[in-house]
Amino acid sequence: MSSLGLKDIGLLLLLVFLVMCSNFHDCEGRRGKHWRAKQAPSSSLVRKKAKGNNGGDRRHGRGGGSGGQPRLTPEMAAMFDVLDFGAKGDGVTDDTKAFEAAWAAACKVEASMVIVPAEFDFLVRPISFSGPDCEPNIVFQLDGTIIAPTSAGAWGAGSLQWLEFAKLQEITIRGSGVIDGGGSVWWTNSDSDIDQINAELGSKMPQIKPTALRFYGSYNVTVTGIRIQNSPRCHLKFDNCEAVEVFNITVSSPGDSPNTDGIHLQNSRDVMIHGVDMGCGDDCVSIQTGCSNIYIHDVDCGPGHGISIGGLGRDNTKACVSNITVRDINLRNTMTGVRIKTWQGGSGSVQAIRFSNIKVWEVQIPMVIDQFYCDRSSCKNQSSAVALSGIAYEGIRGTFTVKPVHFACSDTSPCSGISLSEVELEPLQERHHMNDPFCWQAFGELYAPPPTIPPITCLQIGEPASNRISTDHDLC
Repeated sequence: MSSLGLKDIGLLLLLVFLVMCSNFHDCEGRRGKHWRAKQAPSSSLVRKKAKGNNGGDRRHGRGGGSGGQPRLTPEMAAMFDVLDFGAKGDGVTDDTKAFEAAWAAACKVEASMVIVPAEFDFLVRPISFSGPDCEPNIVFQLDGTIIAPTSAGAWGAGSLQWLEFAKLQEITIRGSGVIDGGGSVWWTNSDSDIDQINAELGSKMPQIKPTALRFYGSYNVTVTGIRIQNSPRCHLKFDNCEAVEVFNITVSSPGDSPNTDGIHLQNSRDVMIHGVDMGCGDDCVSIQTGCSNIYIHDVDCGPGHGISIGGLGRDNTKACVSNITVRDINLRNTMTGVRIKTWQGGSGSVQAIRFSNIKVWEVQIPMVIDQFYCDRSSCKNQSSAVALSGIAYEGIRGTFTVKPVHFACSDTSPCSGISLSEVELEPLQERHHMNDPFCWQAFGELYAPPPTIPPITCLQIGEPASNRISTDHDLC
């Protein structure tokens, strides 16, 4: 009996040992790398457009896991590819809802990324990527092409902007992609120039033309690498933004496209723009009221209307602009070079402006101050004006086609503190209709040697004898 008992005990111990070993490996397996939680929608950093593949699986070859789904890594968890949210990227299908869904997912995750992959064309209707409840530090990685609809029905009564980023903290748009506004269908109302889709629908585009890309009420904004082209109106706008950097982008539209500013700044401060190549049908850079601490350098502009501050004071409004530096600029075949323009009847001030190392080629009027600006058929004379002071021109060189300088200042509020140094402007060709420098109520200093070329003797040296008394309404 005791012998049988020992054998039974031995067998029992062996069975227990085998069971324990089996459970041990199972536990270790669950702790190891083969165990995965439920996955979120996966992202695709690299995809190639399927050519000649009717309905093929774009996810082929992405590897790993059952059903061809990749393992979710911490780096991928914050990436949201618009293709994974249903975008087709064929340039015909409306991908707006996919962009909205990808943004909604990214909005909830700090330091997330929305991916618009290369080699796809995404048709997107007017859309707003907005906060203020979004997490900070979102990257919009644009490597594909986003195209605007060219049918009137997609715009309703019209929209002030097409792609909008609003009320965000630390937002970046970067990549090698393109934003194409399809502006040609907006720039004319002639039936011969309406695209085929609109001709078939018997409709024209709305009178309200949208800005292609607008940022509103955002802090710490970066735009780099992309190309913005053929906007119906302004290409890139910043309104009520702070801490903005724009660099290494391209802005392009035909020189005769109406009101297509390159970069438009309004009520924004602490802005840096550099390494930008712009050609458009209006101002390459337009600086409007409420702007301060703006630094623009190493920019190529042309065609276009140059780099402008204003127009300010329209419809008797108050305008405040200060601390603007524009340097190391190349302007080719533009209407003006560097310009300040204000409407009669306005109030407020423009002060602490510096234009330095500006090179011009075949520019109509390289240096402009116009306090009688009017883009209507006629404007009534008014006595009040935005006050201009502390404007420096340094190293303005090149060729002009109409006249070198046009300083037309207000009778009741003359321009003061204009300084000129190293101005060398030659006519492209000697013609009888070339005009000499023009100044009216412009006061300041000429710093020589060397003397300005041509001599700008119309600038009155010193300060105006009497300026109108500033009121609280004029103060900024």
